[in-house]
Amino acid sequence: MLTLTRRCTTPADITAMPVLRLPFETRQKSRFRALLTDGTEVGVMLERGQVLRDGECLCAAAGDVVVRVQAAPEPVSEAHSADALLLLRAGYHLGNRHVPLQLGHGWLRYLHDHVLDEMLRGLGLTVGFKQAPFEPESGAYAAGGHAHSHAHGHQHAH
Repeated sequence: MLTLTRRCTTPADITAMPVLRLPFETRQKSRFRALLTDGTEVGVMLERGQVLRDGECLCAAAGDVVVRVQAAPEPVSEAHSADALLLLRAGYHLGNRHVPLQLGHGWLRYLHDHVLDEMLRGLGLTVGFKQAPFEPESGAYAAGGHAHSHAHGHQHAH
């Protein structure tokens, strides 16, 4: 089994590079086993606290093998509106529920959830389902989770 232990710079020619295609849930972990798209088994052992992003490269300890990370298509909901205020309201309500979001011009994307879909339709957005790579904003998820050092009006059970 190949062990990938560090991030490395992207070589000039990435076309022949082995690919590690992963869903967002796995890309949040620092230690896991997976298969490259060619079937090679790999173990990933990285520093904790960082999300793997589409296009990043990982190296074996010796640096002799470089693997490119690719965000895998997964079930996502995509909400659309030409009304920027409506999209902001949707982002506010989803953020209040700590939902990771990917943002684009006129749309936002989150891991598929039919309850959230109905909430956004109720706000007036058009919501659809698709299989697509999910690359949410790093924000509070940049360190692999989120901390609550800010004050707000509710308690968290720990």
